[in-house]
Amino acid sequence: QVQLVESGGGLVQAGGSLRLACAASGRTISTYAMGWFRQAPGKEREFVAAISRQGVSTAYSDAVKGRFTISRDNAKNTVYLQMDGLKPEDTAVYCCAATPQNYQAVWGSAIHYDYWGQGTQVTVYS
Repeated sequence: QVQLVESGGGLVQAGGSLRLACAASGRTISTYAMGWFRQAPGKEREFVAAISRQGVSTAYSDAVKGRFTISRDNAKNTVYLQMDGLKPEDTAVYCCAATPQNYQAVWGSAIHYDYWGQGTQVTVYS
């Protein structure tokens, strides 16, 4: 079992930055690819970013590419999401998730993730 706890969300003005963290416990995350998803009110959950087990490969949705950066520190059992150039449409609950699938082709689909955090709220105002 892997427990995931997100932190770092908050209220930020458009154009600002936030850094989310996802701390894992129970097992080492080095055997999992890790992803970030988000869900806005009234909308479906959507993929944001993912990173391979050792951090060699990353993937981003078109909506955040060039603005968000995913990284991980396996020694700290933590994954990060640096969000720059935030826009009001980035407002959502952001959740991290762990998948044993280290293939980029499947990272965008939530069904491949075994463990999920509760999420942290990000609100961007203009």
